[in-house]
Amino acid sequence: MPFLMPFLKSLVSQSISDRMDNHEHGANRTCMSRTHPHHSALSLCLRSRELARLIGIGCVSACMGIMTGPIAQAADKTPPPSASAAAAASTATAVTSAPSGMKPPFTKSASVVKGSASPPVAASSAAGVSSSPPKEVASDKRTNPGAPVAAPAEAQDPMDRLQQRLAERLGSRMAKSEETPEGDLRVVARPATGEVVKPSSARRSRYSAGKIPGVVDAFVAPVWAYEGPAGPEHWAQLKREYAACGKGTRQSPIDVRGGIQVQLDAVKFDYQKPDFRVIDDGRTVRVNVAAGNFIEVAGRRYELTHLQFHKPSEVLVNGKSFDMSVHLNHRDSQGRIAMVAVLLQRGNAHPAVQSVWNNLPLEKGVEMPASVPLDLLSLLPKDQRYATFMGSMTAPPCEEGVLWLVMKTPVSVSDHQLAVFSHLYPMNARPVQPSHGRLIKESE
Repeated sequence: MPFLMPFLKSLVSQSISDRMDNHEHGANRTCMSRTHPHHSALSLCLRSRELARLIGIGCVSACMGIMTGPIAQAADKTPPPSASAAAAASTATAVTSAPSGMKPPFTKSASVVKGSASPPVAASSAAGVSSSPPKEVASDKRTNPGAPVAAPAEAQDPMDRLQQRLAERLGSRMAKSEETPEGDLRVVARPATGEVVKPSSARRSRYSAGKIPGVVDAFVAPVWAYEGPAGPEHWAQLKREYAACGKGTRQSPIDVRGGIQVQLDAVKFDYQKPDFRVIDDGRTVRVNVAAGNFIEVAGRRYELTHLQFHKPSEVLVNGKSFDMSVHLNHRDSQGRIAMVAVLLQRGNAHPAVQSVWNNLPLEKGVEMPASVPLDLLSLLPKDQRYATFMGSMTAPPCEEGVLWLVMKTPVSVSDHQLAVFSHLYPMNARPVQPSHGRLIKESE
């Protein structure tokens, strides 16, 4: 057996040299074409010639282990192997002895040859290298020369396989996006059950197209109402933003009674005769006024933004309800709200109310500009004593922290004027809310 060692060494060296030449040409192409964001070391390729030499050194060591191991032990029982068989065995050993994690290009040319002294698995084990045998289809051209050699399946990249397994474990899905380069994968988590997916910005409301001058927004049915399943007793359940309507402790309106009589500073009304626009918003008749109208109370200055009508009156005075009321909404520079409530009762016609009715729009949601200014001061009673307390807006989201100023003397409107509003809204008032012991002050 010792006399075969030089002969087998020369055969192994010649086979490795041929494979190294092939690998040097193929590895350069591989380095240029195969890069991966997780394999920066592979992208550099360590220079193909050096890599080939390293693989060759490993192959020689593995082959030396074969010569001194299983082949030597089986020499007494089997005839000496032919040159071609020895070369094939050395090639298979070189493939199986490649370092873990590397995929040299010449693995595709390796094949298992019948009659070799030992299988590649045994050879790699004897050489002390841990690797898996190549999963390829063996072909024996000696017995079936015309049979085509099956192309080996390309091994999946380890990082891609790891990413895929992580996605499966996390209950996610692998998806390609239009922005993702070809062949790259990303993990996209599934939305949680019951999660509301916001619609794309491209999905516009069918009411948003084709705005017309004078139209604020096309009319949309209100989410809340004054009666029925969306009525005041259900406001807090309609939306999370409406929670204060059911849980607040400073809600409005209230029954103004039991207040303390004090000398309150008079409210300073700095009202002009502004231009105005009337809109039927689906819940009430609202009047938007031009800027420049203010009140001053308790050392703060508030600007009038709009006024709106309710039937019957929302605020009660000593348990008494009035035919209607008009609320004048003011805000200061910090966003704080002051609400002036004027009570309306049956009597003579009111010119300012009639001016609003004359400019009612024909369609809900359409803002109608008036041709004449609005006399705001005429809406106020001559006796401007008032009651004040802290409350809220009387419609969702029922925002609290509102300063209420309720004029104690009502203003008259005619039967016809009451009937005009009743034709639109027979009832649009929130029920009286508990006072929860809040302080009410009244002018003497």
